[in-house]
Amino acid sequence: MSETRLQVLLSRAGLASRRTAETMISEGRVTVNGQPVTELGTRADPDKDEILVDGKPLGAPQEPATIIMHKPVQVVTTLDDPEGRETVADLVASEPFRFIPVGRLDYHTEGALLLTTDGELANHLLHPKYHVPKVYMVKVKGRLQKAALDKLREGVELEDGITRPAVVEVTEEGARFTWIEMVVTEGRNRLVRRMCEGVGNPALRVVRTEFATLNMEGLKPGQYRYLTPQELTSLYAVAKQANTPESPVRAEESGYVALGQGRRGRGFLPGGDEPRPATRPDASSAAPTRHGVRRDARFEARGERGGGDEGSGWAPRGGPRSSPVARRFGPRRRRRGRRAPSPRRHARGQPRRRPRGAASPKPGRGPCAPRAW
Repeated sequence: MSETRLQVLLSRAGLASRRTAETMISEGRVTVNGQPVTELGTRADPDKDEILVDGKPLGAPQEPATIIMHKPVQVVTTLDDPEGRETVADLVASEPFRFIPVGRLDYHTEGALLLTTDGELANHLLHPKYHVPKVYMVKVKGRLQKAALDKLREGVELEDGITRPAVVEVTEEGARFTWIEMVVTEGRNRLVRRMCEGVGNPALRVVRTEFATLNMEGLKPGQYRYLTPQELTSLYAVAKQANTPESPVRAEESGYVALGQGRRGRGFLPGGDEPRPATRPDASSAAPTRHGVRRDARFEARGERGGGDEGSGWAPRGGPRSSPVARRFGPRRRRRGRRAPSPRRHARGQPRRRPRGAASPKPGRGPCAPRAW
């Protein structure tokens, strides 16, 4: 093998991405033939030179493999977290490869995340000059005004510079929120959230639905799958790489289906194929009971008590109770609240009843007044 730059060798071995490998070299954690190397661009031949990383020999290059994951919330996009939080590496710990994430999704962002063993592919997909598109569904606070929408499309001024123009479309509007679809071609830290904050509409939820030519269809949060040969070809074409590697044996064994333990999602996205769950069941889904009270049919499907069944010991409000007092005297009535005072007396400002021993309102009248015989 000919001489290759050290950061490329580290990324091919699956130790880190190319940018992280450059940091490791600058910190002096890599040695070549016993000599520490801190200069970027240093070349070495792994067949002839002894390359150590943190005192351990550099392993052989990994077989190229790429997966797409539906990253859940509260999972860190890193290989190791010093705070002990769950990482994306924990979700793919059963795989025989050491994957590195392509880019990052912050702790509270969910959606499509690529992981690969090909460091060159990761570097091309993240490089700004290739303009790889990323699609996000964003729920922002309040109504998005036209001025804010135009600002997102033209570019938002941030502390690290103005953003590139983005494709923004409103998909759903509510009284207190707005769903928008954003297509960006940059990879800055927390870019989408900062853009929304810059126009005065903070992001309440951010979901990345597509990365380059891939989406997370059929994947629950926490699940992943290997890319098919057709998806690999299109992905390497977007990354401007001519040679597309073959799918690994592990990918063919998996059948390119969802792997991993799925988790509960945070709800449906606007424009999805599955309908949103109704907040209240309609009359067609309710069945009458023996007490004339309609019952939700969804309870029957789950095997739960739906209300008013004989022998269940439970009935809706207004139905017969299981206590002896209720069986004897009937259902308890609901209190309607305290009775309003008389408007005539309330207008005069007088109490309803005169306290015992108090004087009468007018002298010479009342039960205590002397009588003339």
